[in-house]
Amino acid sequence: MRNLYAVFSIKRVKVTLYAITCILTILLSSCKDKTDKEVIAPAVESKKTNTYDASLAINWASLQLRLIKSTPGYAAPVAARSLAYTSLAFYESVVYGLDGYQSLTGKITGLKNLPVPDSTKEYNWAIAANAAISTLIKELYATTNDDNKASIDSLRRVSEAALKTGITNQQLIERSINFGADIAKAIWDYSKTDGGNEGWNNNFSTTYKVPIAIGSWEPVSNQKTPLLPYWGKNRNFSSLNNTVVPLAPIAFSFKENSTMYNAAKEVYTINKALTADQKALANFWADAGITPAGHSFSIANIALKKEKSKLDKAAEVYIKLGLTMNDAFVVCWKLKYNYNLMAPVTYIRQAIAPGWLPLVATQPVPSYTSDNATISGASAEILTSVFGENYAFTDNTYQGSLPNRSFKSFEEYTNEATVAQLFAGVQYRMANENGQKNGREIAKNILKLNFKK
Repeated sequence: MRNLYAVFSIKRVKVTLYAITCILTILLSSCKDKTDKEVIAPAVESKKTNTYDASLAINWASLQLRLIKSTPGYAAPVAARSLAYTSLAFYESVVYGLDGYQSLTGKITGLKNLPVPDSTKEYNWAIAANAAISTLIKELYATTNDDNKASIDSLRRVSEAALKTGITNQQLIERSINFGADIAKAIWDYSKTDGGNEGWNNNFSTTYKVPIAIGSWEPVSNQKTPLLPYWGKNRNFSSLNNTVVPLAPIAFSFKENSTMYNAAKEVYTINKALTADQKALANFWADAGITPAGHSFSIANIALKKEKSKLDKAAEVYIKLGLTMNDAFVVCWKLKYNYNLMAPVTYIRQAIAPGWLPLVATQPVPSYTSDNATISGASAEILTSVFGENYAFTDNTYQGSLPNRSFKSFEEYTNEATVAQLFAGVQYRMANENGQKNGREIAKNILKLNFKK
């Protein structure tokens, strides 16, 4: 019995010790949780994006327009795509310093899990933007020439040096640079999934079989395959733009005095009697080298400079314009290859005047709808939404190589850019007018995205 009692006592002590241990563990755990909560640093307020000047973004956009002109393969749709992704990287690198705005993660098609800043740390959003834009541009234009690569590196260094002036906190600088670079890398990975990655390397697909039918596209030069025939399958930023369609083109006919015949004859008749101003207008909006999307960004830069804007306004303008330019080309190219309508020059040579040449060379792509009209309609819608109606500006995009043109509004700009394609001899009136309407709808769909909280 005594031994049994001893065993029982030992067990009771063990149970008691176990209970005490459990209680102490709980108490210590509670204390630890409480301590942890107490040591969490409060959120740190970084300087707002509107603290910084828009010149940083304008300088990068201007350099990108130069890259587009001098890097092989950057046809108009490819250029628009590049402008869109650099604009997205720029926006995401500064959005946490924008009052009332939010990240587009989960708001645009397929964009997930972007890096976020540490709310307990301070950031310099301009330094972050400089790192984001420069990092992504080096990826997007990896095949550009050595002079251009040197210009990218130079602009990054010069901009960073200016932005660091007066800052003694080296950790703040490094943190901001790393955040911008991380954003750029995430956007770069995202861009590779849209269907247009390395589009510069495949402007003219060898796998595309040109459809042969009455009224369908035919080569207009020595280029026997059309430009980027699969581009219309790329991902849109706004899912609403997947279903944008214009009125169908006029029923095709070579019959004299048919509606189609008269549409082509209008192009021919106008081009036989062009005024000097009409020729100047057609050449100005041919957008040789700079591309229609590049011209739209140039106009945005003009307005930002005129308003002496801050970096927040530049971020708003570029993100809305960039996403719109990309979607406008995707939608336009989808329509072009769905309708596959022959160009005016082909129709006129076959049915009206053999050997006829338009004022401006026709690009190797189906006619309907006009990409220049689509882009100008879309960009005018975006720029009006930001800067307002009746916004007067002078377009000096060509800086001396072509005379400047002045406008009383963005509406006036798109109307001129649209009719210019008729004067150039490269588009039917229906392709211009319906393209412009489509561009406006595409832009309105982008404006429906949840940019604001």
